[in-house]
Amino acid sequence: GKNLVGAFYQPKLVLTDLDVLRTLTDRELRAGYGEVLKYGLIDNLDFYHWLEESGSEVLAKNPQALQKAISVSCRAKATIVKADEREHGCRALLNLGHSFAHAIEALAGYDGRVLHGEAVSAGLLMAFEFSATLGECPLADVQSLKNHLQKVGLPTLADLSDNVRMDTNPFFEFMMRDKKNSDARLTLILTKGIGRAYVAKNVDQSAVITYLEKVLTEGKS
Repeated sequence: GKNLVGAFYQPKLVLTDLDVLRTLTDRELRAGYGEVLKYGLIDNLDFYHWLEESGSEVLAKNPQALQKAISVSCRAKATIVKADEREHGCRALLNLGHSFAHAIEALAGYDGRVLHGEAVSAGLLMAFEFSATLGECPLADVQSLKNHLQKVGLPTLADLSDNVRMDTNPFFEFMMRDKKNSDARLTLILTKGIGRAYVAKNVDQSAVITYLEKVLTEGKS
């Protein structure tokens, strides 16, 4: 839940040790992969295509695949943070899918049944689906992302339905608590397609509620 508040204190040192990843369970590694996938979806179509080809190698802990996935992700985040350390603009792109994901985590109770990366996985697809309802994102890209999540074993919202309270009002209320919002106006990171994310301010709240009613109802069935 700390991401709902936000913090900007920079670390004195960052260590990336591939051997440490070998201590993770497969589930934890897949959850981390959800954040890696995000960078391809934000603005790096080539990286997304590479993940389509090599994602299984990343999850199999192939050293070369892990090294590339991590280095591309670190460079991507560093570039965005350098340009906007305090999140006044483009840094918000790092939150692609997270407005939905944070609500999923909250409604799951932060009890370990839904990991952060699993919520992000579902949230990424929701951001793409909602963008498509606005006519912004091609349906082919929504399906491509959904296919990739299924291929690597990451969940959609429907997959999490047994552990998430599927009610529209509390879901939307948690979205309205997100740190990106201002003056009761909803800010979301939406997309015009894979690799084309953008910051959308003052999003039509009724459109979000209509979308939530649809997907949450489907998730209950």
